[in-house]
Amino acid sequence: MELHPYYPIGIDIPGYKPNDRPLVVILGYFSIGVAAVLAGAFAVARYLRPSISCGDLFIVLWFALSAALHCGFEGYLITHLAQIPGAQDVLSQLWKEYSKSDSRYLTADAFVTSIETVTVVVWGPLCFLVAYLTIVDHPLRHPLQIIASVAHLYGATLYYATSFFDQYVHGVPHGRPEPLYYWVYFILMNLPWVIVPAFLIRQSLTAISGAIRTVNHINAQKKSR
Repeated sequence: MELHPYYPIGIDIPGYKPNDRPLVVILGYFSIGVAAVLAGAFAVARYLRPSISCGDLFIVLWFALSAALHCGFEGYLITHLAQIPGAQDVLSQLWKEYSKSDSRYLTADAFVTSIETVTVVVWGPLCFLVAYLTIVDHPLRHPLQIIASVAHLYGATLYYATSFFDQYVHGVPHGRPEPLYYWVYFILMNLPWVIVPAFLIRQSLTAISGAIRTVNHINAQKKSR
């Protein structure tokens, strides 16, 4: 059986083969993919709505990137779960690298597999829709932005919580302790899906409450006439 670098020590990962590409190469491919998604979303947003504000443009880029990661990167995980440990394509190698921070992605863990499946099937397409609605400034943008952001915030919270619970209550760490894997991969790479959704929820609640307040004010004025 091929030795592997994943925690907890001794966990069974059938068919595992170490990556045959250097880390800088696979991260380079990932960076190129992210840049392509952002550039494409930027171009579409500017084409469909030349006057789009910087704030709305950021939100378009955020949801476009989230959608691409959910449907593409995470979708690949769900559809190739059994093959990834021994595969050498770029996406498999990216998952094997990231899994050094959380081996649940290579062991068909019930929680991770379930939440990723919902993310791929439901939240990924919804993110694409919110990105489009933001570009065209559609009234449904804010209600759906709240739904998508709550889903992101809830999913990220559960993701952190279940990992911490297993480690500190059951004594079962899923990730390696080195700073690259713990602080960069596990903490920092997932933290945007806590911070940005919290900001977007506040933004949408403010917009919706402001619109309702305006309508109520107009109705009150009509009744007073």
